[in-house]
This record gives sequence, C-alpha cells and structure tokens, in this order.
Amino acid sequence: MPQELQLQVSPEIAANEQLLTEYAAQIVRVSPKLVHKVVILKRSIDARQKAIKINLKVSVYLIDEKYTEQPITLPDYKNVSNAQEVIIVGAGPAGLFAALQLIELGFKPVVIERGKDVRGRRRDLKAINVDHIVNEDSNYCFGEGGAGTYSDGKLYTRSKKRGDVDRILQLLVGFGATTDILVEAHPHIGTNKLPQIIQDIREKIIECGGKVLFETRVTDFIIKANEIQGVVTQNGDTIEANKLILATGHSARDIFELLDRKKILIEAKPFALGVRAEHPQELIDRIQYSCDFRGDYLPPAPYSIVKQVNGRGMYSFCMCPGGVIAPCATSPGEVVTNGWSPSKRDQATANSGIVVELKLEDFKPFAKFGPLAGMEFQKSIEQKAWHLAGQTQKVPAQRMIDFIQNKVSADIPKTSYVPGTKSVEMGQVFPGFLSQILREGFTEFGKAMRGYMTNEAILHAPESRTSSPVRIPRDTFSLEHPQIKGLYPCGEGAGFAGGIISAAIDGEKCALKIAESLQ
Repeated sequence: MPQELQLQVSPEIAANEQLLTEYAAQIVRVSPKLVHKVVILKRSIDARQKAIKINLKVSVYLIDEKYTEQPITLPDYKNVSNAQEVIIVGAGPAGLFAALQLIELGFKPVVIERGKDVRGRRRDLKAINVDHIVNEDSNYCFGEGGAGTYSDGKLYTRSKKRGDVDRILQLLVGFGATTDILVEAHPHIGTNKLPQIIQDIREKIIECGGKVLFETRVTDFIIKANEIQGVVTQNGDTIEANKLILATGHSARDIFELLDRKKILIEAKPFALGVRAEHPQELIDRIQYSCDFRGDYLPPAPYSIVKQVNGRGMYSFCMCPGGVIAPCATSPGEVVTNGWSPSKRDQATANSGIVVELKLEDFKPFAKFGPLAGMEFQKSIEQKAWHLAGQTQKVPAQRMIDFIQNKVSADIPKTSYVPGTKSVEMGQVFPGFLSQILREGFTEFGKAMRGYMTNEAILHAPESRTSSPVRIPRDTFSLEHPQIKGLYPCGEGAGFAGGIISAAIDGEKCALKIAESLQ
C-alpha cells in the first residue's frame, strides 16, 4: 500500500519532481531509487513565515507497488431526445450543470439563454471595451457560461459538501480542465480556458438530445392554477413544460421585474458593494511573500482581508492575481466593474473587489420599489458613476490615499481597465455612510498588510454585482417556489449560490428534486 504523507517543503522542491522524490524518500527512509512515484493529492501555500513553504498531501509508491493513473471519465449520459422536457432559463453554471444532471437522470433539458454562445460573446465584449457599446443581452454577465465564463473561473467554495464539490471539479476535468484543479487549495481555470470547456458541455447536451437556444430571452411565464406551464420568448414563441429551473444569474433585472409584476413572491436581499482596487502585482508579492522578488517557483500572490468597520463587514472579494478589471454593465447608462485573470495569472497588476456589507435598512430611500429596493439602490449607484465619469464606459477612479484624504487625484495612471478612467472623488459615487466605512476600512487594511495602503493603488467604482439584490424563495425540501408549483429558483440569481461551484451544485440539486417529483 502506498504511504500517505503530509509534507511541508520549499517552493523549489514542490515544483521539481526529482527533488520531491528525494525528499519523500528521506521521510519514508528508503533510497530514492526505490520510490516509483510521488503523487500530489493536495497543494497549498503557507506564507505566514518569511521562509515560504508549500503544504503537500502526497501518496508515495515504492517500486513494488503498482501505480495506475485513474482517468477522469464523464458519466454515462443517456440519449434523451424523446424524454420528458424540463425548461432551464439561463446557461450559466447552475443551468448547464442542471442540464447535465437531468440528462444523467433521463430527462430532456431545454436550455434558454438570452445571450450568445461563448464565441459570439467576444464581439460584444470588444464592443463594450473599445467602443463603449453595451449589448443588453450579450456582455460579461449574459451569454453562454454566465458571468463566470469571462470573469476569472475561480473554483474555490466554502461549501461543506465536499463530495458535491469534488464531483463538480471532476466533471470540469472530464470536459477539459486541467487536473490541477483537483489538487490546488484554491483552484482556478482562467478566463482564457473556460470558453472551450463551456462549449464542450453545450455540445454534450445537444449530442444527448437536449436543446440549447441562444439569443432567446424569456419575457413571460405561462402559469395556470399556480402551476408553471411554460414560457413566452421575446419573439412571442411559446415553449411548454411543467417543470422550470430559473437560473438567470444575479444581473437579470428584467426577470426580477417580471416576477414582481406578476405578483410572484420575491424578497429584497442584502448584498455587498464597493470598489475594485488595483495594485502592481509586484507590490502584492512583496507584501505577501515578504521578499523583493517572488522567484520562479511561487505563483503571483493573492490576498484576502476581512475587517469589521462601524459594525459592518468590509472585505476583499473575487481577488484576481495577475489579472485585469473588466466593464460589466448590462444596460446603457450604467458602469460596473469586475475582475478576471488568465490561467497563467501573468498580467502586471492585481485587483480585488473591496466591498462593504449592506443592510436592508440601507434601501429605505427606495422603499416604494418593494422587494426591488436593493436592486434600485444598486442601479442608482451604477448610473451615478456613469454620469460622473462622462457617460461612457469609463469609470470613476481615485488613488487610494487621495480617497482616504477626501481629495481628487491630480492624475490617474493607465490601469488594466480598457475603456479608461476619469479622476473623480469617490465620495460623490456612494452614500456618505458607505464612503466613510471604505475610508476607515482601507486604513485598517493598511495596518493588516503593510504597504497595501498606497497611492500606487487605484480605486475603480463601482464593484456592485457581488451577489443578487433579490432572493426568490423556495421550499427547503422540494426546492419549488412556495407559490408556483413546478418553478425551481436556482443559483446566484435566486440567492442560493455565490460562485461557479456553488451554482453548479445548486443546479444539480434542483435537477435531482425534479427527478424525485416525477418518479
């Protein structure tokens, strides 16, 4: 039997197969010649001390122990061409993984996506970056793969259901992701690699008899006797089914408005909002690794900070080492920021959302909008930022210390945000209480990470789409909407997930509940 070891080694040893074999041989007290294979099971970085270490969980196979690499294979997906149909609205991770699970269970998914396929989206991303044109149906948030496709591909989740997490990771590997995501403590695919994986998932759905409809926006739900019967699309077409998974993502404001208009129960939900801060990656490396140069064996350093400021949580969100800031508006007349990294994380800058927890009481000025109050609060800040920055896709920007000192930056250097920036005092973008918390919070961040608080850091506003401002309620056991039979609110847009993995898990859960109800 192979020996399983927990090792703490230098970055160089962790990166070199021969050195790792020699080190493991030392631990098990045999000659390196007797070690057949060292298999890394888990890997993480420990940067708490000046001498940085890599934590490894490994299996050591000696020469008389057979090691056979276990290939990751996809489930035996059925042909469901003639099976009962289930509508899925939204082709993000929740929708796509719900579709795969339904096929596995013998049902035919009909996936309806308002945006374009992954390749078609690229033209519209170029248009928003270069020409400042926002396509309301095809952008960084809408289209095949959802918001995650072109915004980093982080796979880390705090979900306790490790079996479910591992299943999703293995499915991603089966569809083309590197096996590194099974090993890394904070796995990441990269915006450059995700599109092909998403395309392969779609092709599998179609190959098995499922349907995927692009550029098809749902404009109404067909409901009879409080039971879903199907949907109406923007062209007036009707698609019928009595089971519907609603997985439209955190930015589908038209769906929230449709539900509210039809008096289908939804609730305002607190979320977090703030700025996206960009530092030179070298600076973050120096702070995190306590060295002038990180060397060849360490990845670009991430960071994570959480502070309590005036009774509110202020924290880093979706931190992108070696990444860029992207324009993520979904309608003309607003600006929104987000961040992403390519798989190698090899850009010169690091960025992170720095956001403050909001409370339902913050939405009181928008009380007349009822359950859409949080959404209207969010929208008002995005529209104000658009006006302040010149009514294009440029965003308000300010140097960090200038923001803390409440003074307009004399100049803003070129940042990774392609549409450009305009020097604005951020206090004009946010309500007073939010600006104050951000100012005090950055001072606290500077104490936690010496060197973080600097005028080299450029703040971009706003980072406002951290999660859905609305929750679509559902029964805890059946996962159906409490009012509409056959309607399954799902994923980030419904308020039940927060990222690729948790959304995919939620999609699978909804598919399983539908199968249970139909058996």
